[in-house]
Amino acid sequence: MNAPHDVVFLFDVDNTLLDNDHVLSDLRAHMMREFGEENSARYWDIFENLRAELGYADYLGALQRYRQERQDDCRLLLMSQFLIDYPFANRLYPGSLDVLQHVRPHGPTVILSDGDVVFQPRKVTRSGLWGEVEGRVLIYVHKETMLAEVERRFPAKHYVMVDDKLRILAAMKKIWGERLTTVFPRQGHYALDAREIAKYPPADITIERIGDLAGFDLASLTR
Repeated sequence: MNAPHDVVFLFDVDNTLLDNDHVLSDLRAHMMREFGEENSARYWDIFENLRAELGYADYLGALQRYRQERQDDCRLLLMSQFLIDYPFANRLYPGSLDVLQHVRPHGPTVILSDGDVVFQPRKVTRSGLWGEVEGRVLIYVHKETMLAEVERRFPAKHYVMVDDKLRILAAMKKIWGERLTTVFPRQGHYALDAREIAKYPPADITIERIGDLAGFDLASLTR
């Protein structure tokens, strides 16, 4: 195993570096235009059922299931093309790339995300995040259960995790304890859900937007 870094910076993607709520809004509008209200509603029913089954969002998987019901609908090709070609780089939060560049001199930057094995890597690539972290990308079904694997791939004395979900941050904190500094950007619907936030202890550091980290005193993140 390689010698451990002093610190490794772990970043979630959806609603942390990238405005996924905006992506979903664009997707819903596209579906209404191309499929109509009834078919669009059916797709989202399938999507939510599949998310409950898998534990993560699988847009293409939901599209495949929708297709089983509507194999005669050739407009599905437009839907898949919209997803694959979506300009994710336009949906990065302001300052996202600045933050990655700001912390890079102090330790490796790593994308640590949940998601499927096709669309989520595509999103990371198309947004420019894959190149920005030089290919250090980890995508799991439940990343908070994969910390031993994260340590094996990127050993460190200390970790910093930036994520919009307090549930994830709390779960990771239970495992890594004082070796982990949790950073909670209040972005996206999960981070602004008062009932969801009340279920978990606060993060070590709370910021209003990801761009705030670009001017942050990094020494304070590892004390």
